[in-house]
Amino acid sequence: MPKQETRTEAEEEALLANEGFYRALGNSDMGAMETVWARLAPVTCLHPGWTLLSGREEVLESWRTILSNPNQPRIVGGGASVTVTGNAAVILCREVVSGSPLYATNVFVREEGSWRMTHHHSGPVMVHRPD
Repeated sequence: MPKQETRTEAEEEALLANEGFYRALGNSDMGAMETVWARLAPVTCLHPGWTLLSGREEVLESWRTILSNPNQPRIVGGGASVTVTGNAAVILCREVVSGSPLYATNVFVREEGSWRMTHHHSGPVMVHRPD
């Protein structure tokens, strides 16, 4: 019988915040996306193929551009693992964009009682092909 993974309340809450990020992304919901991101802590974002974005306004403007694009491919997150240290949570997960696998690192901080994203980095996965 497989071992059941036991998570702390903080880990569960951070994972729920991460799910909220992917729900906002999947629903092209800019209001929800604004809620996901930290207001007090510094924020950064690195989309695949983009340069590093710094600051809440620059990061949110990038999401406005992405979410308003009617041709934006569907992005699905999954397979998340979480590490919580104090008021910070690091989540590693998979993303699938138009059938292509990516990995993402999402960093959250506890801000005014809720987990808020401070960093998102998504990039392609190196696939080992047997000879």
